[in-house]
Amino acid sequence: MSAPTSTSTSAPLVARGLVRTFAARPVLDGVDLVAAPGTRVGLIGENGTGKSTLLRLLAGRDLPDAGSVQVPEDTVYLPQEPALDETHSTVGRMLDEALRPLHEAVAELERLAERMAAGQDTGDEYDRVLAWAIAHDAWDADRRADVTAAALGVADLDRARAVATLSGGQRTRLALAAALVRRPECLLLDEPNNHLDDEALDLLERSLVEMPGVVVAASHDRTFLDRVATELVDLDAGELGTDGRGGRRFGGSFTDYLEEQARSRRRWEETWAAQQDEIARLREKTHTDLRAIAAGRGPTDNDKFIHAFKGGGVERARARRVHDAERRLEVAERAAVRKPPAPLAFRGALTTGAGAGRAVSVRGLRVDGVPGAAPRVALDLLDVPAGEKLLVTGPNGSGKSTLLAVIAGRLTPDAGRVEVTARRIALVEQDPDVGPLDRGAGVVYATLVGAATAEEVPLRSLGLLHPRDHGTAVGALSVGQRRRLALAVAVAVGPDLLLLDEPTNHVSLRLASELEEALGRAPGTVVVTSHDRWLRARWDGPTLALGSARRSSRQQNGVGGGG
Repeated sequence: MSAPTSTSTSAPLVARGLVRTFAARPVLDGVDLVAAPGTRVGLIGENGTGKSTLLRLLAGRDLPDAGSVQVPEDTVYLPQEPALDETHSTVGRMLDEALRPLHEAVAELERLAERMAAGQDTGDEYDRVLAWAIAHDAWDADRRADVTAAALGVADLDRARAVATLSGGQRTRLALAAALVRRPECLLLDEPNNHLDDEALDLLERSLVEMPGVVVAASHDRTFLDRVATELVDLDAGELGTDGRGGRRFGGSFTDYLEEQARSRRRWEETWAAQQDEIARLREKTHTDLRAIAAGRGPTDNDKFIHAFKGGGVERARARRVHDAERRLEVAERAAVRKPPAPLAFRGALTTGAGAGRAVSVRGLRVDGVPGAAPRVALDLLDVPAGEKLLVTGPNGSGKSTLLAVIAGRLTPDAGRVEVTARRIALVEQDPDVGPLDRGAGVVYATLVGAATAEEVPLRSLGLLHPRDHGTAVGALSVGQRRRLALAVAVAVGPDLLLLDEPTNHVSLRLASELEEALGRAPGTVVVTSHDRWLRARWDGPTLALGSARRSSRQQNGVGGGG
């Protein structure tokens, strides 16, 4: 926008009855969402339950099949994978576009002040622009832009560099920097935590908490939800919802919601069981009374008068009872909640046997970056014993993904020696290529793992992708579902060395927890890179901190080799 045009700096977001269907399958069915300024909504739910779809509808990037959306005029939307925009052809232009409305607001205030000093009546206009500039912290925009770009790791990007040449993570961080500097009235974020290190996450959370407008963020980052969200909306809350009446909202922290979610699931299961018992009782009563009527024998000659006088009334009473039982059975069946589906749960083994000795040995590793810059990764010494679980941490640019690519044999180092004794290695990248976008997920799985393995380890047996999605084209899967498919391909081959690059990015909260538990059970060797603060806080194995002067104390004492 060239200048602030809205007369309000505190408009709410209102969505009513949103319905969106894809390929005859309802993804959203009557979703309501109302958020006042200052509200920070955390969208949660399993992969594929419609979080990204809802954000696209709110942003006007897609149209609902039914329902209505009203958002503030000053709304910014950041998807998981920012599309290339010709208007933001370079890094500098993208940042300048974010700052332009703020600079123009300050300039407009100066012009209006001069006109007021000259005796012109511009007081109302001045007050309106002033309120907008204050809400957007326009005077501090340039300093805030420098701090934000530095924290998000995009300050050193060449301003003349084409956005199209950036990596997916760099594009995401650049778009996020522009959005945070902009401070819009409404900010819609789809998985904003991915690709961010600790410094960037801290800045993101502070910026969102300080933002006066509406924030709606779909996230699987458990720490982020606890620190930022003022309320949660669960698009996968189940038949009874979070309140026992079908509601999806929860006005508490994510930690509190974990307990409430478990209680909600129990209420649903207990309600369904009680209703099924009542339905079974009514069916039995109906059948019993029907049998009683059908089994009545005809009267003897001496009993005909008595039967006509009394028996007919008895049969009519039985018929009324049958009709009443049938009516109550119909009402009970109509009002019954659907059977709680078995939750999608990871049932595979991450690795096979551990072997013996060292699974990975690194000496004097160096992978160069651009000329004149620091190496992409430099590591003097690393030994990973067979069966060990190693967590690799470090800020963006410290070489975590590069190290995994070298160990997997997908990248040749410029110096050093890397020995891997594992027989079967699997790497799950941050942005995996899981095959042709127009082919079904089940077909792609069978193609990548081979027909024999697909038959021995069917995709449905792993609990990673719902059976209804096996026929869905890969391009139509959510980002989280594509990561689930990539993980399925990796574990199906039974690796004895599994390399996981940010495994909790994009995946549901339930799967993130299940993966953490599976790591503890895996008999083989696993090397994990992660910015996930929840995972790292609960990690009790050795760690390797890249970009740091020293490794963790456990490793300095010899656990997991040196570094």
